[in-house]
Amino acid sequence: MNDTTSLPSLPDRFSGNSRSPHHVKEISEHDIGIRLNGKERFDVEEYCISEGWVKVPAHKALDRRGQPLMMTKKGTVEAFYR
Repeated sequence: MNDTTSLPSLPDRFSGNSRSPHHVKEISEHDIGIRLNGKERFDVEEYCISEGWVKVPAHKALDRRGQPLMMTKKGTVEAFYR
């Protein structure tokens, strides 16, 4: 098992994108898992536990800056260290 006692606590809202104001470098260095409605997702870019949503890329669609378009999925969000 992993020793999660030495890891920083997971925030309520986190983004894996380094340009986001919700990005925390210390947390992004570790492998984070996200469950949405009891199912583990591997494509989550940003999450908010209290509001109950995750943002995932919308397939091949890109915005005008070349970044993937994000879709918001709602439900029960759980974040954990793998």
